[in-house]
Amino acid sequence: MKQGFIKVCAGTPDLRVADCEYNADRIIQLIGQIKDAQAKIMVFPELCITGYTCGDLFWQERLLEEAKEQLLRIAQETKNTDALIFLGLPLEYESKLYNVAAVISRGKILGFVPKIFIPNYNEYYEARYFTSGRDVQGTVDLNRQKIGFGTRRIFVCRQMSQLKIGVEICEDLWTPDPPSNRLALQGANVIVNLSASDELAGKEAYRRDLVRAQSARLLCGYVYASAGEGESTQDVVYGGHNLIVENGVILSESRRFCNDIIYADLDICRLEGERRRMSTFQPVKDNQNRYETIPFELEFQTTALSREFSPEPFVPRDTGDRKQRCDEILNIQAMGLKKRLKHTGCRWAVLGLSGGLDSTLALLVTARAFDLLEISRKNILTVTMPCFGTTNRTYQNACELSACMGTTLREVDIKEAVNIHFRDIGQDAQKHDVTYENSQARERTQILMDLANQKGGMVIGTGDLSELALGWATYNGDHMSMYGVNSSIPKTLVRHLVDYYADTCGDEALRETLKDVLDTPVSPELLPPTDGKISQKTENLVGPYRLHDFFLYYMLRWSYSPRKIYRVACLAFAGIYEEKIILHWLRVFYQRFFAQQFKRSCLPDGPKVGSVAVSPRGDLRMPSDACGTAWLKELAEI
Repeated sequence: MKQGFIKVCAGTPDLRVADCEYNADRIIQLIGQIKDAQAKIMVFPELCITGYTCGDLFWQERLLEEAKEQLLRIAQETKNTDALIFLGLPLEYESKLYNVAAVISRGKILGFVPKIFIPNYNEYYEARYFTSGRDVQGTVDLNRQKIGFGTRRIFVCRQMSQLKIGVEICEDLWTPDPPSNRLALQGANVIVNLSASDELAGKEAYRRDLVRAQSARLLCGYVYASAGEGESTQDVVYGGHNLIVENGVILSESRRFCNDIIYADLDICRLEGERRRMSTFQPVKDNQNRYETIPFELEFQTTALSREFSPEPFVPRDTGDRKQRCDEILNIQAMGLKKRLKHTGCRWAVLGLSGGLDSTLALLVTARAFDLLEISRKNILTVTMPCFGTTNRTYQNACELSACMGTTLREVDIKEAVNIHFRDIGQDAQKHDVTYENSQARERTQILMDLANQKGGMVIGTGDLSELALGWATYNGDHMSMYGVNSSIPKTLVRHLVDYYADTCGDEALRETLKDVLDTPVSPELLPPTDGKISQKTENLVGPYRLHDFFLYYMLRWSYSPRKIYRVACLAFAGIYEEKIILHWLRVFYQRFFAQQFKRSCLPDGPKVGSVAVSPRGDLRMPSDACGTAWLKELAEI
């Protein structure tokens, strides 16, 4: 529960139709098993105490009484279970029969939530027995207790006030206006669904999409437990298809036709953060139909996490989706540049080609934009500007890339110009400080801008999102351009896109060159090489980009705190980086992120391709003099 994580489960018990005692035994047994797994929210299927397929036996008083007796027994047997438990049973209320979810906490029944939408597919279906619970509110007397009855109930955890749970039952979800819509707008961020959904050819996929879509639309966790083996197969078959979904992402899914328990860790703080961010998610207070909040208790513990965290959250995980995703990203970049070129009437683009990853991707995107505009690639002026740190490897790769892509290559050696500048400002050329480095970067940018003026074209920026986050760019040097095509592409994704292009380009010479670029250490090449090899390696100075991209994603996309980022980073990079290394670079990330905002406050335009970007015009409205004290303080306490 700490840091917003809560373990939930959906379980399908074995049962016998109308054998409530047997079913209660199986449920109690299953609860014990789930308790050992430390799940705090347990969801079981619709009418699981009696079985869903009892038919006209639902009219039998003996069955109804036995169901209540077994519910009380389950409550008593689980009084030492630290969890909120949802069970289904038939319940009579004011001479009508309702299909309800009973909510149990530490031996106490907290409430009954009736089903609203009662299906009537034929005369023998549910509407033959049950009444809709719509607008029914009251109390039920059970074992000398008055227990709340009604649909307008949200269960709130005392120890974790952000955790708010609403209930709907099976068919409720399949309707045009599910109860979960209003529950979410009243604050519920977890919806549990007790279901008995039969299996038909193709229904599994539809059910899965339905649950995913509702979870995404409501920005909630959704726990769906369905009836399975043990139900009558007289007319239909039940597959026990259980699902746990968070904001449209399936965290866990059961196999069908084998009664199973599934678990997942819901991130409640993440859901709440997303609701804060989404201006179109607007809670509605219904003053006429007030929703009651029912408190429950849970021991405040650290949830042992079972969910996976990809060490590269910006990179597509599904290799089968790789082509589509990479093409989409490249097209977004190219279409942005195409529009800018068309709007300005530019038929030339000027690009500094270093032989490194970022300028390589920028060239691939620019070439695609020119192809879309049906402008010759010869109008892409690629400029290589060797200086003190340039190695033969990157120089040759830049030349070969230009040749393979069919662009116009121009070489401008900037050593003499930089040395004259050093003389003018009194800089010792042997003093390899920040002035030594940045003078080269600014000289290159000046050349690119002036060449663009000569051609009536525009300078294409090559800097990526990771560099912008860390401020790893020379102010008014490589920091500046007329359109930054990589501005929302993090370094890990830059690498992935170039690798994809190499694998699919169909040009062996280009493929070999791209692969060598990928194999070259990331470097600004502003310091003299050692024995002809790159001496200045960026990741030795600012840290591994895999770590920084991970930190950036969870800070900006999900608003995780430093302590929470550290925790999930240790899980994601277990066996790759030591925890002390992760913590060190996390401190560096926060220090640089706050100190370097002034560079991001005046960025050139560039296309947004994903959910994380740092454009000052829409994605990151952050003052340049904001203090990172609170974030660094939390890191110091780890």
